[in-house]
Amino acid sequence: MQARVGDRIVVRSTHQGEAERTGRVLEVRGEGGGPPYVVRWDPDGHTGVFHPAAGTCAVVPEPANG
Repeated sequence: MQARVGDRIVVRSTHQGEAERTGRVLEVRGEGGGPPYVVRWDPDGHTGVFHPAAGTCAVVPEPANG
């Protein structure tokens, strides 16, 4: 998994009936865009260091300005 600052992280629930979690990447701490990431989570804006588990999340790239 690779991400850049500004990309959106979508974490799928592992439990029936729980909603997805989404947030924005504020900082990439791993090499080459790898984890861990500092993420600001929606909707409350709390931040934390995120270590994604395999197969549970996706990165939605921030559109390029241009």
